[in-house]
Amino acid sequence: MSKDISFRKGADINLKGKAKNFINDKITSQSYALQPDDFFSLTPKLEIRENDYVSQGSPIFHDKKNPEIKFVSPVSGIISNIVRGPKRKIETIEIELNGNKKIVHDIPSNPDKKSIIELLTLSGCWPFIRQRPYNVIANPGDIPRYILISCFTSAPLDVDFDFILKNNHEDFQRGVQILNKLTKKSTILTVNSKSKNLFNNINDVDVVGVSGPHPSSNESVQIQKISPINMGDKVWVIRPEDVVNIGLFFKTGTYTAQRTVAVAGSCIKNPQYFRTKIGVKIDDLIKIAKLNKKRDIRFINGDVLSGSLTSQDGYIGFYNNLLSVIPEGNKYRMFGWLPFVDNDIPSLSKTSFSWLFRNKTFDIDTNLNGEERALVVTGEMEKVFPMDIYPMQLLKVCMTGDIEKMEAYGIYEVVPEDFGLIDYSCTSKIEAQEIISDAIELMIKEVG
Repeated sequence: MSKDISFRKGADINLKGKAKNFINDKITSQSYALQPDDFFSLTPKLEIRENDYVSQGSPIFHDKKNPEIKFVSPVSGIISNIVRGPKRKIETIEIELNGNKKIVHDIPSNPDKKSIIELLTLSGCWPFIRQRPYNVIANPGDIPRYILISCFTSAPLDVDFDFILKNNHEDFQRGVQILNKLTKKSTILTVNSKSKNLFNNINDVDVVGVSGPHPSSNESVQIQKISPINMGDKVWVIRPEDVVNIGLFFKTGTYTAQRTVAVAGSCIKNPQYFRTKIGVKIDDLIKIAKLNKKRDIRFINGDVLSGSLTSQDGYIGFYNNLLSVIPEGNKYRMFGWLPFVDNDIPSLSKTSFSWLFRNKTFDIDTNLNGEERALVVTGEMEKVFPMDIYPMQLLKVCMTGDIEKMEAYGIYEVVPEDFGLIDYSCTSKIEAQEIISDAIELMIKEVG
């Protein structure tokens, strides 16, 4: 291990219902989907129509700004439905499983950088790679300073990559070797510094141990600690299982779309992992994991701090390894402001006595326990924000749309998920992630 980094600021929120170390690989689903909103600031251009038959790996749509980047079908089947929203915005492309046809690409024995980029963009594997700043899909024409793979997780109920990829060591190694040809420096791999795992045995990478509370697993936090982004820099990031998908592609020549999903949360009777494919229908997972029917329920694509709202009839997001299922916060506590009444709320401001029970797991719901109010200086944000950035000042200039000050305060170094813990802890109840998202959209439009 080359070096370790640690963080003191942040907070771990221990929730009930973490997935057990069991992978159900017998799950079968008849319906899968691609959702363009999973890709930040992307405008899709369809290449298919309803009732078309597609093979696994067939192009479904491409990015209007970068037509060479293809988004392909995770399975073979029929385009059963194209769901459109306001202004005919494409929201979901649903695919009904039918057959097992696959597109097979010819893989050279020792591909160079140019052929790797061509194969990744043509096969549909390129969207696995995202860039900082902005967290958009990487531009194939750019050369990143380095590529970061974060195998350390700290978000509530998050997955254990060491467990779910324990049988994919060879494919992960192959994926790393392919990625190394796209950058001048070695790929950086961040791992849990407190435990030995399979990622410590990966060659041709710079391994960095990480420790500390959430959001220490966020790529933005790690990038600033390891080697900060300067003006004009590009750093690419990729999730561990997608490294495996790239490795499998260069082994078989087919787009595999493997996705291991943890279905977790206090509303799940049998929290567990499912090995399936990208875009699987949520209801097919829930039928096996089983719901606690006594409660109103919220389904979240991702973790509870930075995930997106979905439904039981929805689909797992393109990058998601986690489906969080927790109670809906539509019931209110009598005298909820009294700290002695209910200590089952993990409060970061110590308004309840939950902070005395650090190892306790909590059954929380989505209740705000308050309402949105004026943004005042309390110091709460700075206590849980580990980056060398002033979060409140950045939020304020983002709200005013002052591009020069946004640049000065660090907009290039953050993405919305970095403010998930601020959303949770801030007594002003502002939507910090939404503010940062809108600000990044403005930066892409005005600055590029």
